[in-house]
Amino acid sequence: MAQQNYPSPFSLRLTVEERAKLEHDAAGISMGAYVRERLFGDEVAPRHTRGKFPVKDHEVLGRVLAALGSSRISSNLNQLARAVNTGSLPVTPETEADLSEACAAIIVLRDELIRSLGGRV
Repeated sequence: MAQQNYPSPFSLRLTVEERAKLEHDAAGISMGAYVRERLFGDEVAPRHTRGKFPVKDHEVLGRVLAALGSSRISSNLNQLARAVNTGSLPVTPETEADLSEACAAIIVLRDELIRSLGGRV
């Protein structure tokens, strides 16, 4: 496997106050990205990393977590899996409708979680 040659990191000692000011001014972006931006302005090469705060929409995330907390999804899925494994799950139109509804609800929850974390669905 070929090794990639990366430049060695640059180290800088700061006082506690200087570091606190930098962290405050960075306002959630990484310290490295903030310092590069301040030093090089528009000429800084973009980095492809996640920020310190991946949650983009806390309200949506709160709704999803509340829905998960008030649901019995995991218990119900466990019961369905047990019934399938024992062969005791009758396949009726009602059962298919219930399973389709449960799958749709799980997809909605998944999509909301992805959105809350800043992803695209």
